[in-house]
Amino acid sequence: MRLSTANIFDSSIATLQRRQESMQASQQQLTTGKKITKASDDPTGAARSERALSTIGRVDANQRALEASRNGMTLSEAALGDANELLQQMRETMIAAGNASYSDAERAGLANKIAGLRNQLLAIANRGDGAGGYLFSGQGASDPPFLDQAGGVRFNGVSGSIQTGNIDNFPLTVDGRLVFEQARSGNGTFETGPLPNLISVPPGVAPKGWIDAGRTADPSLLTGHNYLIEISGASPAQTITVTDTDLGTPAFSAPFTPGKAITFDGMAVTISGQPVDGDRFEVKPSTNSLKLFDVLDRTVAELRTPLRTGVEISQSNSGRVRDLDAVMTNLQNVRSQLGERLNNLDGTESRMAALKQYNQAERSAAEDLDMVQGISDFQNQQTGYDTALKTYAMVQRMSLFQYLNV
Repeated sequence: MRLSTANIFDSSIATLQRRQESMQASQQQLTTGKKITKASDDPTGAARSERALSTIGRVDANQRALEASRNGMTLSEAALGDANELLQQMRETMIAAGNASYSDAERAGLANKIAGLRNQLLAIANRGDGAGGYLFSGQGASDPPFLDQAGGVRFNGVSGSIQTGNIDNFPLTVDGRLVFEQARSGNGTFETGPLPNLISVPPGVAPKGWIDAGRTADPSLLTGHNYLIEISGASPAQTITVTDTDLGTPAFSAPFTPGKAITFDGMAVTISGQPVDGDRFEVKPSTNSLKLFDVLDRTVAELRTPLRTGVEISQSNSGRVRDLDAVMTNLQNVRSQLGERLNNLDGTESRMAALKQYNQAERSAAEDLDMVQGISDFQNQQTGYDTALKTYAMVQRMSLFQYLNV
């Protein structure tokens, strides 16, 4: 095959240009630290890198949502801790108010203390989240969620909570109604209370005895019905009758002894004091409707009521301490739920961090340059290019014209 001198020169120059382009590409990779600068460099690697980058972006968005949720839950948990301390002070005050030696004026002073604590508790219920919202606003409210009106404090928000809206759906707020208005009434299973004595003179006065909060004796026997407890006769030959008012049938009947527990249908209650003929009490199922601020307002009102008998004071204090225990239990339950949410957020954060680290490694493996290998390749290409230049310089002098010129 015959090759012209021009063809040989063109081929050599083309080879030099390819080597120069390869060396320039290696130099660019060394400069950027990336072996893929455009998709055409490695379509498969570019797609792998893009998938990893997309996952990292989603993880970053989820981490921002998680951090916002953690801030809200941390502030809410701290607020409930402050509320629990105030309720504990109120309970101690109510225990002190049961002292029989206290006068009406002293009990009124204790009522003023509880009223002050109640206002502090209202401020906690309306505590802001630092971003223009409220911790206990439920699904959001532009105004404080709890309004102190003439009829008492009422929840003005929307039940539920605001969620972040991502896949994990992190909560940002707490349902204020659940916290402050949905405690279990009574002892959590049933609720006891006095009824007017209809045969007294004048009729309708409060009973002379008082009933405690009761307890569950056998959960398997509970019926969830309403009951009426009646005292008949004069002491010491009194009898007690318990009627299931839902069925209209007697549930218990026996001679009555003050201070002795009465057990029926899985429940046990105790009536103390000196009940008289016609004294009545009710037992009804607990409901999720006990409102914290209603309990406090009722507590303050009763402590400020003068000229109450010892039985009325005992019954009142027993009922209000029971209600305070119920709202405190509900508050602590919600606080425990918030603590569990924070634990879940910590676990989710660890999982996200591991996922992000894995995808960062995937992206690096797909597009980052091995610098040692890159330097070695560049040096080899540089050596090859230098050799090609020298070879071309030698070949271009080996022509007939140069021999003729000589």
